[in-house]
Amino acid sequence: MTPRHDPDFEEHPMRWSSYTGADGVVRTAVWHEDRLHPVPAGTSLVELLGDDGTRLRAAAETALREPGVDPATVTLLPPVPRPPSIRDFMAFEEHVVTASAAIGLQVDPLWYSQPVFYFTNPAALRGAHDPVAISPGSHAFDYELEVAAVIGREGSDLTPDAAVTHIAGYVLFCDWSARDLQGEEMKLNLGPAKGKDSASSCGPWMLTPDELPAAAGMTASVNGKPYSDGRLDALYWTFGEMIAYASRGTRVMPGDLIGSGTVGTGCILELSRVHGADAYPYLVPGDRVRLEVDGLGAIDAPVVEGAPVHPLRKESP
Repeated sequence: MTPRHDPDFEEHPMRWSSYTGADGVVRTAVWHEDRLHPVPAGTSLVELLGDDGTRLRAAAETALREPGVDPATVTLLPPVPRPPSIRDFMAFEEHVVTASAAIGLQVDPLWYSQPVFYFTNPAALRGAHDPVAISPGSHAFDYELEVAAVIGREGSDLTPDAAVTHIAGYVLFCDWSARDLQGEEMKLNLGPAKGKDSASSCGPWMLTPDELPAAAGMTASVNGKPYSDGRLDALYWTFGEMIAYASRGTRVMPGDLIGSGTVGTGCILELSRVHGADAYPYLVPGDRVRLEVDGLGAIDAPVVEGAPVHPLRKESP
C-alpha cells in the first residue's frame, strides 16, 4: 500500500533518531518539531535504508500520523546504534597542516593525492549525551569535532559522483582520542588501536542529505569555554571522494559511518600545540564537552574517570 502523501511533510527536514524508553526497547523515530514519532517496534534505522530513500520517506509519513514522544522522557542512542563499520578519514587540510607544523613537520604530499582513513570500533559508539570514560591509562584525552556520512545503499568500486547517491544522511560525530596511547602505539607502525578504541559519540539524529548546509558551522566548547570553530565546506576531500575510496575493491554497506576527520581547530591536540597546553589542557574527569554542527544538533557529554589498567603479565620476582 502506498502511504498517503503529506504535503506538510515536504516542508520539514527528515531527522532520524534511535532511543530507548522505560521499557528498554530500542525504537527508531523521525522528528517533527520537538517530538519523536516512532516507527513500529522492532524496525531499526538500518532496515529502513537500502534503497534511494523511498522506504525512509514512507516510514516517516506513516509515523508522523501517530502521536509523538517527548524526547525528555527517553534516552537517545546513536542513530545507528551498531554500525556494520566505522571508517574515519582525515579530510580537512587546515587540521593536517596546522597539527603538522606545530611539531615541525610538513604534510606528506601523498595526502593530497589520496585520502586516508582507519577503522574504529562500532561496539564503542555512544549516544550524544552519554558519559565518556577516559581511556584506561591515558593522561592526554581529547575530542575530535567531525561530521560522518551514513551509507544508505550497498556499493562497490563507486565513482565519487555515484558515491554521493549512496548517502542516506549525516550525523555529528566525535572521535575521542587518547593522544599519549596513540603516540606510543604508532611507534610500532600499527594503530591507532587503543588510542582510539574506547569511545566515539554520534547523534542526536541523522539528517537527510539535502538538509545539511554546505557551509555548516562546526563549534566545540569545554566547560562553556569556546575551543573549536570551523566550517564543513573547508573539506579538502569530499564525502563522495571518501566513500569512493572506501568502496574501492570492497563494499560499503547500509549503516556504515564515514567520518570526515577533525575540522581545523577541532581538537585539543591541535589547539594545545599552537597556543600552549596551559590554554588548552587535555580533558579530565568532570569536564563537559559540547560539540555542535548546524543542522546536526549537539553532542553534550560529561567526561568521567576511566577503568584501571590491568597488567598483561605478572612482574618478575
